[in-house]
Amino acid sequence: MLNNKVQDAINAQINAEFWSAYLYLSMSLHFQAEGMPGVANWFKIQFQEEQAHATIFMNYVNQRGGRVELKAIEAVPTSWASPLEAFKSTLEHEKKVTALINDLYALAEAEKDYATRDRLNWFISEQVEEEDNCRTLIDKYSLIGNDGMGLYMLDQELGSRTYTAPSILSE
Repeated sequence: MLNNKVQDAINAQINAEFWSAYLYLSMSLHFQAEGMPGVANWFKIQFQEEQAHATIFMNYVNQRGGRVELKAIEAVPTSWASPLEAFKSTLEHEKKVTALINDLYALAEAEKDYATRDRLNWFISEQVEEEDNCRTLIDKYSLIGNDGMGLYMLDQELGSRTYTAPSILSE
């Protein structure tokens, strides 16, 4: 059974994951409206991933005999000047999520909740990947600059991204 401190912290993380999903959905819709279907697709996949992360946490709380408490999701930004700005914003956001996961890990450690600490190892690895993906896209957009053909080709590349549910989702 989860203790109250850990349960409350995971519930806060669930809210953060849904906020992230909402943010990425907003980004997807913005870039779809701007005529960048590939960028929109990339953020739509991010939206799906964040929903999966929230679901993993919810399943975990239920498995441990805890209680999931869904809270209101605060408003998110709705426009970005460019894909580069959006990816820079995404990297900063993912760094904040990494800090939240690290704080949750530290709490699990302090509370001697080794099962939660073990579950969080997956999220720690996921955050390394999330930040790396953002940095890669920022580098690509920085190299391309305002080159129309380069922007078109990168949009095509981002349009080919597909969603794969994490295997941990079914645990």
